[in-house]
Amino acid sequence: MLVQDVMSAGVVTARRNDSVRSVVTKMLSRHCGAIPVVEDGEVLIGMVTLRDVLIPLYPNYGEYIHDNVHSRDFVEMEEGYADVLAQRVEEVMSLNPLTVSPRTPVLEAASYMGIKNFRRIPVVEKGALVGMVSVGDINRGLFFERGHAAMNLDRMVHPSGR
Repeated sequence: MLVQDVMSAGVVTARRNDSVRSVVTKMLSRHCGAIPVVEDGEVLIGMVTLRDVLIPLYPNYGEYIHDNVHSRDFVEMEEGYADVLAQRVEEVMSLNPLTVSPRTPVLEAASYMGIKNFRRIPVVEKGALVGMVSVGDINRGLFFERGHAAMNLDRMVHPSGR
């Protein structure tokens, strides 16, 4: 089974100059944790995740080492959320994300997700974004395609239901 058999097409995207607020709104309304960032048509240039939006709230390693007591003022950190939402996507996005092709075997894509601890990966063909594939997409594809095939074979071998 290939990624093209299970991927989601018609993906919601963002542009580098969009506000982080607008992208978070898209993610929350679509119940997804990542939005691909495109330019010049559908050329993938990055990804922005809910995690990317939260990371700027935390102190960097140098600040934490310098003052590990005061660098953990979580109330103050939370107050910075409005500032992060006012930023542009290009300020928080990850550049050059890991991608797969539509012809990548689904278990190969799943192995990349496991190694990188990703829940979804953009699907790109000739530099253009054509979809996204998630862990759920792969499980649905394997369950329904392989699961139904196995059930039908079992019914043919054991027609009485044993």
